[in-house]
Amino acid sequence: MGGAVVDEGPTGVKAPDGGWGWAVLFGCFVITGFSYAFPKAVSVFFKELMREFGIGYSDTAWISSILLAMLYGTGPLCSVCVNRFGCRPVMLVGGLFASLGMVAASFCRSIVQVYLTTGVITGLGLALNFQPSLIMLNRYFNQRRPMANGLAAAGSPVFLCALSPLGQLLQDRYGWRGGFLILGGLLLNCCVCAALMRPLVAAQQGGAPGPQRPARRLLDLSVFRDRGFVIYALAASIMVLGLFVPPVFVVSYAKDLGVPDTQAAFLLTILGFIDIFARPTAGFITGLKKVRPYSVYLFSFAMFFNGFTDLTGSTASDYGGLVVFCIFFGISYGMVGALQFEVLMAIVGTHKFSSAIGLVLLLEAVAVLIGPPSGGKLLDATHVYKYVFILAGAEVLTSSLVLLLGNFCIRKGPEASQPEAVVSEEKLHKPPADVRVDSREVEHFLKAEPEKNGEVVHTPETSV
Repeated sequence: MGGAVVDEGPTGVKAPDGGWGWAVLFGCFVITGFSYAFPKAVSVFFKELMREFGIGYSDTAWISSILLAMLYGTGPLCSVCVNRFGCRPVMLVGGLFASLGMVAASFCRSIVQVYLTTGVITGLGLALNFQPSLIMLNRYFNQRRPMANGLAAAGSPVFLCALSPLGQLLQDRYGWRGGFLILGGLLLNCCVCAALMRPLVAAQQGGAPGPQRPARRLLDLSVFRDRGFVIYALAASIMVLGLFVPPVFVVSYAKDLGVPDTQAAFLLTILGFIDIFARPTAGFITGLKKVRPYSVYLFSFAMFFNGFTDLTGSTASDYGGLVVFCIFFGISYGMVGALQFEVLMAIVGTHKFSSAIGLVLLLEAVAVLIGPPSGGKLLDATHVYKYVFILAGAEVLTSSLVLLLGNFCIRKGPEASQPEAVVSEEKLHKPPADVRVDSREVEHFLKAEPEKNGEVVHTPETSV
């Protein structure tokens, strides 16, 4: 049951939940910031690119879409590379690619060349950093995993707060070409983060060799037998259709209303500032013992909240309205960002996460490639931003309903079809009333339990 990455590290090594893990968390924080904030931050250059090349909204939106599509769609490729070479070397090469793409883009003479450099090369470089950093974070944290995911995800809004006004400043002083060249230099910091990804090594006792890894497969499609994973992948793909559309267009929306360029770019800073606090808070709440088993429902609520915010934001008619929209969008967007990979980890289990994420990102890549350009086409046809936001909100709302109803059907279906078997199994595994079971032992048992009869065993924590 898993996607493509099968580099699961040494068998039997317990996640330290601290120590060097904090350095890994910092590196993941920076990588997540560049990976998610960069496609939004480059939107401040769109107006200048439109004047330079004589193109429309939909043409410039392809830059962000290709960036995100490479980030998501190269999941299996990153998986194979990590399995073959390890996380650290792959991330070092990715940092070089990300920088090279932006430097080359500063010399482009057509929008197609910008697609190939900024979109494909830089996008590939960010992808080769993003997925391995999540795998390393998953190895270093277990009990504190929800909090670690929330803190790492906070890198996106922090970098968005910095990169958006920085991009506007660079464009004003050096033009879009000089801005791309300087941003390419900043992306070399991904190589520094890669150096922090120290592999976990199994301890050897009494000169005995460490535990051996089991046989591995590069691409394991049996993950699709897990109904929980299928529902999650479907819901996440629908969500991505509209999730990234508002941040891409909100700056142009403000400029279209006559807002000065600097104030328009400040909207992304507001969104990012709220997002900074929303992500760690959502991760902390999800990590509570009474909340963690219901993380899927919290994720579904976060998507519903985000879609509803898009619908209400479509009514904004001035700068004040867009500020209010960015505040609430930052809250809901932060919740989604903090929970999406934590929920996937809970569904497939810690040891299967590095496999499942490759296929999830690949499925989401198709939606990412369609989302912003379709919004741009709608905008070119209607010249009304309201319809773009309504479309994005409807897509995200649909994804929340798919996840909620799918989870309900999965959890209720087996109880209705085989009530006696379930009851007897609960009696068999139910501990005596006077025996206290440690939560860490329960979690270890749930993740270590093998698959039965070719089907995945669902638990209260891991069924969607």
